[in-house]
Parts: sequence; C-alpha cells; structure tokens
Amino acid sequence: MTTAVNVRYFAGARAAAGVADEDLLLDAPEPTVALVVSAIGERHGDKLGKVLAASSFLLDGVAVRDTSTRVPAGSQLDVLPPFAGG
Repeated sequence: MTTAVNVRYFAGARAAAGVADEDLLLDAPEPTVALVVSAIGERHGDKLGKVLAASSFLLDGVAVRDTSTRVPAGSQLDVLPPFAGG
C-alpha cells in the first residue's frame, strides 16, 4: 500500500530542493516522519540532506518533536530550516 504525502519547503530548504513543494508516494501504509525525511533527502541529494539535518518539521501544522511520529495518507509535512532573524 502506498501513502501520498505533500512536502512543503521553506527558505534554505526550498533553495536546496529546487522546488517549493512536491507530492511523494511512499511504499508504506503509514510512514514515519523519519522515513519521509529520508525519502526526500535521497530524492534531492546531499545539499538538501545537510539542510534536513538542522531542520524542524510541522505535520499538518503541528510541530514534530519525535521523528517516529506516523504520517497518515494525505498529510502535509513542512520542512523549516533554521531562520536567521534580527
């Protein structure tokens, strides 16, 4: 069974991925956040992989503290790299 997940990239993650968002189809009935992150890292390579290592994530608008959190079909995962501010 495959699971569809929409991934949105912000700031440096968007630049590293080369896209603002994308839909993924994963071969897992209910993947974890870690599996989704691994899949997008493999898809986009080392540049995004480095950003992912420092990023935080929102799953359907809720901060993810544990990457073993399950991702239901149709969910949206936001990738938020560290932001500089002032």
